[in-house]
Amino acid sequence: MRSTRSLPALVSLRAFEAAARRLSFSLAAQELFVTQSAISHHIQRLESELGIALFERRTRAVALTPAGQAYYDHVHAAFELLRQGTDQIRAPAAARITLKVGLLASFATRWLAPRLPAFAAAHPGIDLQLQPDIGLADVAGGEVDVAIRYGRGAWPGVSARLLMTETLSVVCAPALGRGRKRARTPDDLLRHPLLTSHARQPFEWDAWARRFGMDLGRAQTVRLHDYNIVVEAALAGQGLAMGRHRLIAPHLASGALVQALPDAVLQDPRIGWWFVTPRGALTPAALALRDWLAEAARADDPDDAGTH
Repeated sequence: MRSTRSLPALVSLRAFEAAARRLSFSLAAQELFVTQSAISHHIQRLESELGIALFERRTRAVALTPAGQAYYDHVHAAFELLRQGTDQIRAPAAARITLKVGLLASFATRWLAPRLPAFAAAHPGIDLQLQPDIGLADVAGGEVDVAIRYGRGAWPGVSARLLMTETLSVVCAPALGRGRKRARTPDDLLRHPLLTSHARQPFEWDAWARRFGMDLGRAQTVRLHDYNIVVEAALAGQGLAMGRHRLIAPHLASGALVQALPDAVLQDPRIGWWFVTPRGALTPAALALRDWLAEAARADDPDDAGTH
């Protein structure tokens, strides 16, 4: 009998299967709730272990090599067998409820995913089907059952309840925040590119600039696909990001990101993460998720640390 120790790590195989199936490292990252760089790392590790190239890296896309396609056929079949076996052994689905949740990939990856086991333990009869997207999922039209949105509320046609406020400050890699490059005034920040993510109604940099008197008319702005990429670019020293403290708390705690102007922190009671639902009464599952999220947000708030 062959030893399973000869098999690559399951996490690398899972990253490869998702990336090969979708032919996109970015989409695989969203599906698995990790960063794109994590997917790339796992695949590079797998290629090194196998001694073959699995993907052809192109400017805007990736493609499987012949060896990669052959390997994918085996790996995909193995995962399908695992899925089928898991479905068969699970408890009857009639007692379970599926709740479709629209949200940003960055929130799913950096805040919600580590807390999902706690929700599953508290509500074993509810299956959350997360649908990450940079656009606003159509809650009123039934595309999703509920959504978690970032902004200032007041979206038309839906009900929105604030789950937790967000703290905003300009952050960067340590190398940009010290020595001659250190900023002493808001306008000093304009020596570096300002990193922003796609948004239907962008507001963060404008709100921060108005509060602290920075002239954005002279800013060099770099627009990136989503906030996960903004954080990765900031960690790599490629510019300044508007730090959403709820999402980047581990990077601030480790020193991987620092505040460019520690005293210039924006705390607006309307800016934060909102629980969005169709108008009308909530279903028991939606109500359970809303209340659990609100409790998790309170536990996550350093200002409330003494009350728990």
